[in-house]
Amino acid sequence: MPSYSSSHSSKGLFSERENPPAHHLVAFSDGGARGNPGPSGYGVVIQDEAGRKVAALSEYLGHQTNNFAEYQGLIAALEYAVTNGHKALKVISDSELLVRQIKGIYKVKNAALQDLHGRAKELIAQLEWFSIGHVLRGHNEEADRLANAAMDRGMGRVARAPSPASELGNISAARQEYNGVVRAGKIELLDGKLPEGTQVQVRVKK
Repeated sequence: MPSYSSSHSSKGLFSERENPPAHHLVAFSDGGARGNPGPSGYGVVIQDEAGRKVAALSEYLGHQTNNFAEYQGLIAALEYAVTNGHKALKVISDSELLVRQIKGIYKVKNAALQDLHGRAKELIAQLEWFSIGHVLRGHNEEADRLANAAMDRGMGRVARAPSPASELGNISAARQEYNGVVRAGKIELLDGKLPEGTQVQVRVKK
């Protein structure tokens, strides 16, 4: 399991104890928008305390921002826990802004996010224990994949199951052009995924 931060803040929405109770859920949450704002969606992978997957949630959100989608992912995780009678939830997100706003470290200035922040506060209040922490995007791959799948569905892109050859890196018959963006010196694909170790040539669009 990757490490994540969960420092206590007296300004936050909850009183965070250091250790979770014996029975709790862990939700890996991610949200994104292509264009920011643009076609958006979220993905959430929920596990029990032993690391067994119990749910996978995703939804297309229409034309929204990254931060809007991140909040919707958090709310989806909270609603799942509350609706299914769970009283303890640990959320892990790759959005540092979301985590710091929920902890009360950052103020919520955007009007649309204020409404979502309020909804999250209502749901957190229904739990007996809650924790939220930040993790780097590379440790949140499955939630990221679900969020992108939701965006693909909303944009009318039908994802096909990969063939065994493509799983092994033989992509000669697959699509050869992807959209991507450079973040922190690395290229992140926006609409696809390539096998580890794939060699690529980059053409910058002006």
